[in-house]
Amino acid sequence: MPRPLPRSFYRRPAETVARELLGCRLVRRTPEGERMELVLTETEAYLGAPDRASHARGGLRSRRNRSLWLDGGFAYVYLIYGLHHCLNAVTGSAEDGSAVLIRAGEPTGGLGAMARRRGRRLPARRGELAGGPGKLCQALGVDLALDGAPLDRRALAIYPGGPVPEERVVRGPRVGVDYAGEHAGWPLRFRIAER
Repeated sequence: MPRPLPRSFYRRPAETVARELLGCRLVRRTPEGERMELVLTETEAYLGAPDRASHARGGLRSRRNRSLWLDGGFAYVYLIYGLHHCLNAVTGSAEDGSAVLIRAGEPTGGLGAMARRRGRRLPARRGELAGGPGKLCQALGVDLALDGAPLDRRALAIYPGGPVPEERVVRGPRVGVDYAGEHAGWPLRFRIAER
């Protein structure tokens, strides 16, 4: 198996990393020995302090977002609405507070374990297991215990994948950040178009 993406991959602008994560493989290994894998199909970039949609807007630092202020290559996991976990790959340097939200993936391994966590039966419809940030985290068993985890270790790792041609990439505004005003419309969401 190839090596996970090096931390240097993440230590670049969030927008670049978000696009290049498409097609990569996210692998989750649980302490119980389960192995689950999916191909990343949708991401969103958050640009740190100057981005009003970012948890680091205006340089905000808190207990909740402390992992966001690490150097690129670590997980930033948070709970939204007190219900759903969201997984981000921290990007740039520790001064940036930037990250890429992992929005969706196509399961390729460990489907039974993912379906059990999601309370679904196989075969599941496309997108049902990991077709949104909360679904993805639930399917993979990603929670706050993985906040700050390196993205090149056994528990949680992202590996190179097949290249995604530019004509298959759809770019648009981010989802669910209307409070950010004009920043909500920035075209920082990337997804692989269905064939």
